[in-house]
Amino acid sequence: MKLNFYDCNGTPYAYSEDGKTLYTFEGRPVAYIDVNDIYAFAGSHLGYFEEGSIWDHHGNMLLFTDMSRFGRGPLKPKRSLRSLKTLKTRKPLKKLKARRPIKPLKSRCWSPSSPKEIFLGL
Repeated sequence: MKLNFYDCNGTPYAYSEDGKTLYTFEGRPVAYIDVNDIYAFAGSHLGYFEEGSIWDHHGNMLLFTDMSRFGRGPLKPKRSLRSLKTLKTRKPLKKLKARRPIKPLKSRCWSPSSPKEIFLGL
C-alpha cells in the first residue's frame, strides 16, 4: 500500500511504498509501522498509525495521508505538490522495540513537535 504523509502545513514529509517503512523524500528510512505503532529503527516508540494518520504520544496529529479519516483530529490543510523522491538509502537493522506507552485519547490539535523532531531527533 503506497502512502504519502503530509505535515500540518500540507507539505509532503515522508512516504511508504510497502505500508511498513517510512522514508523521507530525500530517501532516508526514518521509521517503520508495526501494526498500529510507529517505531524508530533504534527501537524507540514514536507514535501511532491509525485512521490513515500518525499521532504523537499526546494524541495530537503529526502527519496525515490521503487515507486519513476526516472529522477525526484537526482540520487538514490543502496538500502541496509532492517532492521528487531521491534514491533510498539502506534500511538500518531493527533493534529491540521499546515498551509501548499507554495510548492517549486523540485530540483535535496538531502536534507541537515537528516530524523532524520526532523522526530525526532534530
